[in-house]
Amino acid sequence: MTHDPVLCLASASPRRRDLLASIGVTVEVRPVDIDETPRPAEPAADYVVRLAREKALAGARLTRLPTLGSDTAVVRDGEILGKPAGREQAATMLRSLSGRAHEVLTGVAVSGPAGLLSVCVTTRVFMRVLEEDELAAYWATGEPADKAGGYAIQGLAAVFVEHIEGSHSAVVGLPLFETANLLARQGVPLWHGA
Repeated sequence: MTHDPVLCLASASPRRRDLLASIGVTVEVRPVDIDETPRPAEPAADYVVRLAREKALAGARLTRLPTLGSDTAVVRDGEILGKPAGREQAATMLRSLSGRAHEVLTGVAVSGPAGLLSVCVTTRVFMRVLEEDELAAYWATGEPADKAGGYAIQGLAAVFVEHIEGSHSAVVGLPLFETANLLARQGVPLWHGA
C-alpha cells in the first residue's frame, strides 16, 4: 500500500529518504541546488544550519507540503572536510582522522505551519588507526568518492569506527530523534507510511 507524501525532502540523498521511511514518513523528493560554499570564518555548526535552512526554504517554494532540508559536515580540529576530489585527497582526509576523534555535525530545518524550525546535532566519532593498504582498498570500493570526510559510517567504513558519542543516524545524514521533534512541531505525522 502506498501512502501520499506528508513531507517534501529537499535533498537527493537516498540515505535521508531511507531514514525518514524508517520512521514511517512518506516523502516527495525535490532536490534543490544552493551554493554550499562556507563563508569566511563561519563555524561549522552555523554552516550546516544555514545550509539546512536554505535548502528547506528553497524546497518549500516547490510544494505545499512541510519541507525538510539537511546538511552534514565532518569536522576535524574546526576544519570542515568536504567530499574528496580524488584518491589522494580521500587518503589524506582518512589519515587525518585515523586513531583519533572528530565531530560530525548535522543541521536539520523544517519549513511549515510553525515557521522555519532548525537544530544542529553534534556526534563525536572515534576512528581506529587505519593502515595504508586499507586506505587503498577502501578507495577502490568507490564508496568514499562522494562522502563528506571520505567515509560512510553506514557502509564499508563501519569497520573503521571504534565507537561514537551521540546520534548514529545523524552521522548517516539525519538525526531521527531531533528530526521527529521538528516534524511533530510542524504537524507531520510519524508512522504514516509504516
